[in-house]
Amino acid sequence: MDLPTVVEELVESLAVMPGTVAVVLGGSRAAGVSDADSDWDLGVYYRGSIDTSALTVRGTVHPPGAWGRIMNGGAWLTCDGLKVDVLLRDLDVVEHWSARAEEGQYDVDFLLGYLAGIPTYTLLAERSVARVLRGTLAEVGPFPARLAEAAPERWRFHSRFNLMHARMRVQRGDVVGTHGQAARAVVEHAHALLCERRTWVLNEKQIVQRAGLDAVEALFAAGPPADLVGWLDAVERALT
Repeated sequence: MDLPTVVEELVESLAVMPGTVAVVLGGSRAAGVSDADSDWDLGVYYRGSIDTSALTVRGTVHPPGAWGRIMNGGAWLTCDGLKVDVLLRDLDVVEHWSARAEEGQYDVDFLLGYLAGIPTYTLLAERSVARVLRGTLAEVGPFPARLAEAAPERWRFHSRFNLMHARMRVQRGDVVGTHGQAARAVVEHAHALLCERRTWVLNEKQIVQRAGLDAVEALFAAGPPADLVGWLDAVERALT
């Protein structure tokens, strides 16, 4: 893929930042599913520490750790009208959680903007689709068999647990809480289905559609129901 000149220039700047090991193209453009509105996602893998001075002159930089241990940090830039997200990735952290994923083990971290949280194996998912532009990274194999065995039931347990809490909210007349817990349960069920199919998930965008949960999508799209109990029953049936 040919990069726009302004993105190519940014890649060159990122590649020479002290501490950088590799710069990659990630997200939907690397996965081949981008559209006209897709951002340019650039990942910067570093070892130990990184000097982001060359990035700071282009905009506000959220330093390593500012976005949590998995998302880490980075910057949202606009370069000659193009939206470019620069994501910092600590290679030691990436390798740790990638090795855990190969063993079928992972954590789920709270992350702003996510309903069900971010699974730590997302770092391996990113590596699996990333296209190295500068530097070198170790090759990544297929979706780990142990993860495909262990993750689905764990995600389903999360989903069932949150559906139970949705029912508790119904009993208290908590409309917002009911919808919130139900929505989280749907995303968790989608994670389970996609893990079974050994399909990597980079984020929650379109995850319900990707999992084929059109019936439950329609229940949410219909708007606030008069019969909240009946609506929740229908959501639960759509997930079984």
